[in-house]
Amino acid sequence: MRIQLSDHFTYRKLLRFVLSPVLMMIFTSLYSIIDGFFISNYVGKTPFAAVNLIMPVTMGVGAIGFMVGTGGSAIVSKTLGEGKRELANSYFSMMIYGAILLSLVLSVLCFIFTPQICTVLGAQGELHRNCVIYGRILFLAETAFVLQYAFQSFFVAAEKPGLTLKISVAAGLTNAVLDFLFIVVFRWGIAGAAAATALGQVVGGILPLLYFSRKNPSLLRLVKAPLDAKILKQTCFNGSSEMVTNLSSSIVNILYNFQLMQIAGENGVAAYGVIMYANFLFMAVFFGYSIGSAPVISFHYGAGSGGELKNLFRKSLVLVGLSGIIMTFASEIFASPLVKIFAGYDADLYAMTVRGFQLYCFSFLLMGINVFASAFFTALGNGGVSAAISFLRTFLLQIAAVILLPVFLGIDGIWLAVVAAEFLTLIITVLFFAKNAKKYHYA
Repeated sequence: MRIQLSDHFTYRKLLRFVLSPVLMMIFTSLYSIIDGFFISNYVGKTPFAAVNLIMPVTMGVGAIGFMVGTGGSAIVSKTLGEGKRELANSYFSMMIYGAILLSLVLSVLCFIFTPQICTVLGAQGELHRNCVIYGRILFLAETAFVLQYAFQSFFVAAEKPGLTLKISVAAGLTNAVLDFLFIVVFRWGIAGAAAATALGQVVGGILPLLYFSRKNPSLLRLVKAPLDAKILKQTCFNGSSEMVTNLSSSIVNILYNFQLMQIAGENGVAAYGVIMYANFLFMAVFFGYSIGSAPVISFHYGAGSGGELKNLFRKSLVLVGLSGIIMTFASEIFASPLVKIFAGYDADLYAMTVRGFQLYCFSFLLMGINVFASAFFTALGNGGVSAAISFLRTFLLQIAAVILLPVFLGIDGIWLAVVAAEFLTLIITVLFFAKNAKKYHYA
């Protein structure tokens, strides 16, 4: 049975509706994980460290897609909730065209200045050469990567969450098969890994573009759209929290790598890379749930359904809270076998990574609620609160923690920095929930 945004959501129906976005985010996360596995085991530790140095930069540009997708889908879903479908299509189209233009400009600039970017990141010699090769190939497909992130949210708003899962699976399989072919069979090394990832991103970004460009059974379609500066500004502001989250994460990851280079050298960067692969996988659940539930929240907010808004808010807190507990226990239990997949060939790297992951995974207890809170306020059109939560969680508090904690705890301070940041953010998140409850009638 087709689930509509206007439905009343039980736990079962809510889980069914968000399942596709969650799985979609997991498959999207597999890009980096699959690359990491093949590069670490078949190319070498230095290229593996190089990927982890330049990846935050490519992810930072990709944050444009999150901003347009989450901020734009909230506006589009609210407009659909008001019964204005043609206007919703116009807004949707303008947002996608804007994302294409902005990402093209940034991709060209990053491609030109890749060597300088790698130098600033601290890469030298062979590490620098690998960084440049991997980065430049990925920047060629950056616009498709941005579109893939943007369309993830719009597919949900279009009441077609299952399609984004199918496209993500196709993109993930493309990446996996080409990784094996280019790295193991053709032995193209880090260039092969980058090409496989880039082509996977092209599949993930271009297929949705083709789908929405033609007549389709969903609620949305790309049409000729006039520039509406007010709506475009609102999109960017409303989605700024997700932009802040991803851009801040990229900047913070660069700082983590810098600190680890000083304390533990390439082994530290490689260990952090392995931990981030596991983090991508678990974070995909929280982001996928947020992407899947946000258009529903926006729809009922636009329709003035206060009772359903309360229902969604309470059920969401229960689901993300339980998920965090399960993920933390699973991480502690499976830390050793997970790390062995990527770093089993080097005893020192393996030991460092297992220790780091066992400390880092306590953050999963807390981050789900913080991620949902940011998406929740975005869905309500309150980009200011959403951005504040994201900025504190992914930038300000993490930077403070990763600089201060290593002074007292050494390398353990780096692994615990995210735990401290999530805990402090959770306190602020609870205060925001309490302050805005009467305004939006969700509690």
